[in-house]
This record gives sequence, C-alpha cells and structure tokens, in this order.
Amino acid sequence: MRSSLRRRSRSAILAAAAFGLAGCTVGGGSPGLATGTNLPVVQSLHDALPQAVKDSGELRFAGDSHPPYRTIAPDGTVTGIDADFQAALGQVLGVRTRTIVVAGLPAALQGMQANRYDAFNGPVKATAEREKQFDTITWMTTRTAYVFPTDSTAGIGRVEDLCGKRIAVVTASVVEEQLNKLSRFCTDTKRKATQAVGLDDTNATLLATRSGRADAAGMTEAAAIDVIQRQGGNKYVTQTEAQGATKDDLALYVTKSSGLGPVLQKAFEELFENGTYVGIMSRWGLNQVAVPKPVFNAATPR
Repeated sequence: MRSSLRRRSRSAILAAAAFGLAGCTVGGGSPGLATGTNLPVVQSLHDALPQAVKDSGELRFAGDSHPPYRTIAPDGTVTGIDADFQAALGQVLGVRTRTIVVAGLPAALQGMQANRYDAFNGPVKATAEREKQFDTITWMTTRTAYVFPTDSTAGIGRVEDLCGKRIAVVTASVVEEQLNKLSRFCTDTKRKATQAVGLDDTNATLLATRSGRADAAGMTEAAAIDVIQRQGGNKYVTQTEAQGATKDDLALYVTKSSGLGPVLQKAFEELFENGTYVGIMSRWGLNQVAVPKPVFNAATPR
C-alpha cells in the first residue's frame, strides 16, 4: 500500500509539473493548452522516455512559422495546433516542451539528426524514404490549396487557372511537391507550366501574393482554412486527384536513433482515447482533415 501511495504521489507531482510547464515556448511563458486541458501523466510512458529526455525534463520541438500549426508572436511566443499538441504530449509524458524556431523543413530535419531538436511536428508528409532515418506519427491528412486575394486580377476561379501563374510555396515542403504535380498536369493538358516561387515559410508566401510577386500562395488545406478564417479578402482553390493531388499523411517526425518514436506514438494514442485530439482539432476547425487514429510509420510497407 505504501509503495502504491508513493507511486501515486510521484505521478501527481509529475502531473503538476507538466501542467505548469508543458507548452513553454520560445520567449518564455507557460500558457498551457488553449483548450484548458489538464491531463494526468501516464507513468509508463514517462518511464519509457529516453534517459536524456528524462534527465533534461524537456522535449525540444523544431518549428517554423506556419499558421495554424505555429504562429510566432513578436515576443517569440508560439501558439497554434502544434503548441496545443505539444502541451498535451508534455502533460501525458510528464516533461516540459519547448519550440525552437527554425527556417523550414531542411533545418528541422538536419537539426534533429544533429541532436539539436528532439521532434518536428510538420506539416510534413510521411514518406518511405524519410522513414529510413526518422520515425513518423501520422496525426492528420490534408490536400493542397492555393490562396489568392479576392480582388486578384490574375483570373483565378478554379485550379486550372493556376497554369502559367507564379505560385509561392515553402521550399522543400509537401506543397512544393504537389505544385510540381500540378505543373505536370498543366503541361500534359497543353497549358503553361506553373512557376514556383520558393520561400522560407507560409507568412512569406502570403506576403509575396499580397505584394504581387506571386499570383497565389500554395499551402496545406488546413493552413488555407485558417487564412480564410483569420484574414478577410482571400479565397482558395483545392487541387484534385485529376490534377495530380494526393491526400497526404502529415506526421510528427523524430529520429529513429532517439528511441522516441514508439513512446510518442503511444502518447498520441492516449490523446485520441481521452478525447484531447478531437478537442484540439475541433477548436481549430480542422475536423475534415482529422484521422481516426495515429499511425506509426504510415509510409513504410508492412
């Protein structure tokens, strides 16, 4: 009985620490979950964490500016879907979480391999090639959308109208890959190829569109929904299968060598089982791109 009480007491202490500290972001502060969730630590998952994480008491997430996944305030505070999921994962695992701002996907992946960061929550597609080095946990799907100003004179009314246009995309992103497929559709149907304008983050793509350097900004449909909801004066069109689009599995990435993958998979399963996942996705208006369960290394043939 005494041993059981000690275990419960330790769990309570860890839970309190997680609630107070999870969600800490660049620039300081401990906002916790925007949804107000206070989740107990799952002791078995905390115990399964790599020793280095338990010793530091922290999971370091790489993150670029990519609303609604991450919105970075002038003081460095990070909010968004990723911040909410990080806070929830931190509470379940009994550790702090911290976002370190990076310039895009290549920096995130290289930084994880160099042990500067522990994880990156995308949006990034799970691919068999990357899963040779990284474990992935798929937690949402999405299609590619193209945002443009309502008063645009580029003549965009449907996806086909993007042929021959300048499209701003985040370099090395899943959207850049989908734009290449759209461009092939354009040339296969005797239209002009699209012109990619590669930039560092989503904010830069929107700025390029507003300033006239690009005719539209390519992004995940989740990001497009957020732009339309938060900013007036924009519309978007969504790429279809006929135009080369696929419904992409978007995943959290960790290096295989870290041993974090299986632990984070089980932590995500906990968020699905206790309703936290549905709550966060609903809060951000993203039920249409939710998945029924998290999938471990979805792109690797089984």
